[in-house]
Amino acid sequence: MKHTIIERRAHPRFDLRLPLHYRVTQKGVAPYIGNGLSLDLSVGGISFRCRRPLPVGAQIELLVDWPAKYGELFPIELQVIGFVLRSAGGKTAVRMMSHRLRVSEVPCEPVRASA
Repeated sequence: MKHTIIERRAHPRFDLRLPLHYRVTQKGVAPYIGNGLSLDLSVGGISFRCRRPLPVGAQIELLVDWPAKYGELFPIELQVIGFVLRSAGGKTAVRMMSHRLRVSEVPCEPVRASA
């Protein structure tokens, strides 16, 4: 007998492995910053790997290094504000409350081919 998996998520998820930086804030606790790697992304959430578990319910800001550049020179970041839903075993899931793309004002060095 073949089993059918029913997707219960409201939005499709896309596998994306992108470097990111995060900042976790909780009332009465000093902010915690760290780095990670995204695992998947949807309109409503993002999951990523990081070295330590993050506090469930805490507010989090993520800056995801986007693979494209504006005008081929200016780096783009996806800025996400949300809340930690789950965090265990090196994986963290975040519910997005808002997100936007930010273009850096500082151009990066163009990559030149060498012979």
